[in-house]
Amino acid sequence: MNRIICGVDVSKDWLDAHVANGQDSGKRAPFKRFGNDASGIARLAAFCRGHGVELVVMEASGGYERLAFLLLWEMEMACALANARSVRYFAEAMGFLEKTDRIDAGVIAHYAQVKQLQPSPPPSDAQQRLRVLVGRLSQVTGDLTVQRQRKRTAASAEAAASIDEVIVLLVRQRRHL
Repeated sequence: MNRIICGVDVSKDWLDAHVANGQDSGKRAPFKRFGNDASGIARLAAFCRGHGVELVVMEASGGYERLAFLLLWEMEMACALANARSVRYFAEAMGFLEKTDRIDAGVIAHYAQVKQLQPSPPPSDAQQRLRVLVGRLSQVTGDLTVQRQRKRTAASAEAAASIDEVIVLLVRQRRHL
C-alpha cells in the first residue's frame, strides 16, 4: 500500500515537512519548513493538500506536536503520531546516523510507510483535560518529594518552617488534582 505521506519533524519553533509516496523514482521529494504556530500549520496543511498527502505523521516530541496535530485534524488532514524512539532506531537501522531536520522528516515519512501507520484520532476535550491534569499531578508529586528531601537537610528551624509551608501547599494541590 503506497500512500502519500508527509513526515513532519517537530521542534519548538519549526515544522519540517517531507512528502513521500513510496514511488519516488529518484526524484527529489518535496521538503519545506513552516513555523510551529497557527499560520505555519495552515501553510503546512495547504502544502500537504497541494501534494495530495493522505496522512501527516509526526513524532510525539514533548508536547510541541500538540498544536499541529489538533489544528491539522480540524483542517481535515488525517494525522498520526509515531514513537520517537522507534523512529530513531529505524533511522539507525537504515544507516541514518546523523540528525538533521530534513533527514528526520524524511525518515518519519519512510517509517510511516514501512510500518503502515494509520491515523490517530485526536483526543476528546475530556481526554485533553485529563492529560493536562495528570501531567500537573506528576509535577506536584515530584515537587513534593524534593521539598520533603530538602526538609530533612534544613539547616535551621526557619528554613524547615518555610519548607513546611510549601509542603502544605503542594499536598493541598495534590488532593485537588
